[in-house]
Amino acid sequence: MSVLIAPSILSADFAALGDAIAAAERGGADLIHVDVMDGHFVPNITMGPQVVHSMKLVATVPLDVHLMISDPDRFIEAFAEAGAAMISVHVEVLPHLHRTVHAIKGLGVKAGVVLNPSTPIVAIEQIAGDVDFVLVMSVNPGFGGQTFIPRSEAKVQDVRALLDRSNNPAPIEIDGGIDLQNVGRVVAAGARIIVAGSALFHTPDPERATRDLKTAALGAVSASSTR
Repeated sequence: MSVLIAPSILSADFAALGDAIAAAERGGADLIHVDVMDGHFVPNITMGPQVVHSMKLVATVPLDVHLMISDPDRFIEAFAEAGAAMISVHVEVLPHLHRTVHAIKGLGVKAGVVLNPSTPIVAIEQIAGDVDFVLVMSVNPGFGGQTFIPRSEAKVQDVRALLDRSNNPAPIEIDGGIDLQNVGRVVAAGARIIVAGSALFHTPDPERATRDLKTAALGAVSASSTR
């Protein structure tokens, strides 16, 4: 697959989410990334299914919902009904990950698993053949605007190797501190869904910032394919 850009609405102005989504879409966004936080698994509280439903009414691209919550099994159906096209859940909170992944799939939604920076990839070895995508966190989850953890590039490479051994072409998503300075490196490492927040919405022109990031990411894909 080519590379997809998923602007993270967490960094947008919550009083004008519709405008933020529209600007990102004009810039070429392929997905809208929605961070759901419960104030327990991560030290922040964001939004629930009703807000996702409202975004679904205005977004023309799929919603990529990242559940940073302690008990995702209780809420996956609500977020699917609200309009999520993709739902990712954290390995760290799910003792029955296989069951949860297949429950998400059963709702007609793409199922992803998320690895925190300190979580080894062996945690998803037994589920690698079942997932629709893997999300590698390149910051510790909870807040936007954090600094990219450089070793995340090697982790993306290792996850790609694991998925390939499982004969699963599922893409790798990366989230945390992505900007024009490092997007080429993470794409070269194997990331194909790029989440960016502050680098887009904390600029004077989020539309242009989205377009520039997508151009850089696509350029890195082309460079990788010619090596």
